[in-house]
Amino acid sequence: MEDHGISKAVVKRLPRYYRYLGDLIEAKVERISSNELSDMMNVTASQIRQDLNNFGGFGQQGYGYNVKYLYQEIGKILGLDKTYSMVIIGAGNLGQALANYVKFEKRGFVVKGIFDINPRLKGVAVRGIEIRMVDELPEFIREHKIQIATLTLPKTGAEKVAPILAENGIQAIWNFAHTDLHLPENVVVENVHLSDSLMQLSYNLNHLNQ
Repeated sequence: MEDHGISKAVVKRLPRYYRYLGDLIEAKVERISSNELSDMMNVTASQIRQDLNNFGGFGQQGYGYNVKYLYQEIGKILGLDKTYSMVIIGAGNLGQALANYVKFEKRGFVVKGIFDINPRLKGVAVRGIEIRMVDELPEFIREHKIQIATLTLPKTGAEKVAPILAENGIQAIWNFAHTDLHLPENVVVENVHLSDSLMQLSYNLNHLNQ
């Protein structure tokens, strides 16, 4: 599906639609109107219709949206009808927590390997996956056709390993390191800065009653 010109704001809302529709399926709701979805999500009905019209609309006049169908179609738009091979680099608390999060695999993100530079962690198993050393990465990426790398390293470590990942065929990086990575355009980078989010929370808290 051609999606050139779709705004980042629309793309950012798609996972939220997907999550709410999943909840509706669990509640055995078969159809929903844009107004009903608007009430649930605190997004205007007009915005919902505009967002979905970017991809074909999916609704029917007088009927609304078939929940299961819309859920499946948004899943396809997000690429969740595919399976992705992923490695985690940085086997500290955050890295191990991500490795233990089984819902990733339900979404098609399969953790194939965990890597670290600490020799004391070599061979330690996290959810049945043995931690390997970072110097094994290039061969492992090529051998297992890894597409996604998750970085839970300190800033300097992430900046050092990111080019190695790009050179060895990694197509996307989920970056939790405290730095913005700048890589070739053929590598997709999603920066997740937890401290930025916490500072935004602090700002909103401090301006709540002003």
